[in-house]
Amino acid sequence: MKVCVTGGAGFIGSHYVRAMLAGEYAGYEDAEVTVVDLLTYAGNTANLPMDQERLTFVRGDIRDADLLASVLPGHDAVVHFAAESHVDRSLVGAVPFASTNVLGTQQLLDSCLTAGIRTVLCVSTDEVYGSIDSGCWDENEPLLPNSPYSASKAGSDLVARAAWRTHGLDVRITRCSNNYGPYQNTEKLIPLFITNLLRGRPVGLYGDGANVREWLHVADHCAALQLVLTDGRPGEIYNIGSGVEVTNASIADRLVELCGADPGLIRYVADRKGHDLRYALDLGKITKLGFTPAYEFAAGLESTVRWYRDHPSWWAPDAG
Repeated sequence: MKVCVTGGAGFIGSHYVRAMLAGEYAGYEDAEVTVVDLLTYAGNTANLPMDQERLTFVRGDIRDADLLASVLPGHDAVVHFAAESHVDRSLVGAVPFASTNVLGTQQLLDSCLTAGIRTVLCVSTDEVYGSIDSGCWDENEPLLPNSPYSASKAGSDLVARAAWRTHGLDVRITRCSNNYGPYQNTEKLIPLFITNLLRGRPVGLYGDGANVREWLHVADHCAALQLVLTDGRPGEIYNIGSGVEVTNASIADRLVELCGADPGLIRYVADRKGHDLRYALDLGKITKLGFTPAYEFAAGLESTVRWYRDHPSWWAPDAG
């Protein structure tokens, strides 16, 4: 079995790769993994077991047709994580998001067709649905993205669906809630707050902090992805989440406690443009596949803080 993982040096992709190479996924214990990653600021080979003999690392861009033509043949599946993924960055420069997330996905799908790839799993986000005041989204909800980032991911989802509908490529799409855990880039809320609070630095909380997100540990997300890869169906979309909804203010308060920091370090700042109030997913479909999150949020958050505290050299190379 050979699996190509795009964006495999990033936060979620690298966890998936580490888990697969560690034999955590039944039937894939001996799988060979090829990671294709451009190593932008969010990619880091320190996230990967680079000396693992079943791992091949290729530095490259998913928009590069020649590169993909040389890498993809012989692989059984592609798991597609590669994306520009930070909302704040998309607000000040949207073009890289459209280019990588839409055009990059299209090039990858075209290349998979040419290479005869059996299955392509496209990893997306719940943000494509927009914002919801009450209830939750199932997979049939219309896409109403509210940021350049989420709009580009919606575009990625749509070209992926078109590849299945038009060409018969076995494409499966997942839409996940917010992730947390080790190795997450410090631009994202939880690691940003942890690393600043551990250093006694203030943290900025948008608006009144009432925005609600559903949080899932990265290990649970990756386990669900593998379930969709093995047991999902072509052309189907699967929401992935935990059902655990928490306000940003509550996250901030809890991180202050876990980091042993001064509550006065939390500073309320002007809200982000187009800031979605609440995300919530209907998990019936992924639950029917047999998915149940293993991580309880409080314990998972505590272990995440512990990891950042114990690994300052990963997030602050000049520490010590």
